[in-house]
Amino acid sequence: RVARQVPDEADVIVHVIAAPRWTDEDEQVWQLISQHQVPRLLVVNKIDLVKDKADLLPFVATISENRRYDGIHYLRATHAKGMAHFLDDLIRFLPEAPAEYGADELTDRSERFIAAEIIREQLMLRLSEELPYATTVEIEHFEQVGNLARISAAIWVEREGQKAIVIGAAGAGLKAIGSNARRRMEKLFGGKVFLELWVKVRENWSDDEASLKQFGYSG
Repeated sequence: RVARQVPDEADVIVHVIAAPRWTDEDEQVWQLISQHQVPRLLVVNKIDLVKDKADLLPFVATISENRRYDGIHYLRATHAKGMAHFLDDLIRFLPEAPAEYGADELTDRSERFIAAEIIREQLMLRLSEELPYATTVEIEHFEQVGNLARISAAIWVEREGQKAIVIGAAGAGLKAIGSNARRRMEKLFGGKVFLELWVKVRENWSDDEASLKQFGYSG
């Protein structure tokens, strides 16, 4: 629902696909964004997986034959290849407007939210191949005492086997995630952080409306 609402508020729409495929899901995205009269950019990512780069041109020509995009970009995002030109093109379509926030404001979200995002970041960095979409983070307790932040967080997974992957052998995986997240928080918050992490299982949480609402994915 959120994804379907976003185009109504967008100044530019970026449609990202993985080379060299156009899936049913990609077509569904096109059907959604084609209804909105704003600039649309097509990003063909993971071009390193295409052995013969000459195959990219006819592939994209087929896509754009009956679909209008205002720009097409070829990226290898993990190595930032093609990113500079893409960002220049993106900025070209953005309307000029006064700054919404002050120059010294990093975010309008709370430290509680940022803490959860930092833990998610470490999960993705460590487990993106094994568990790309099966984990989420819930901050259960956040208390600031002087220069010390005491934070308790639950890492939710969908199956017991996934719990074992996050914890790792002898707890090494969870320890590394916690240590790296704590250091990032201390640097960002400018103080000491005491961080406790637990891994919990809730089957198929990503398909459960109540769970999605609890974890902040829906209103």
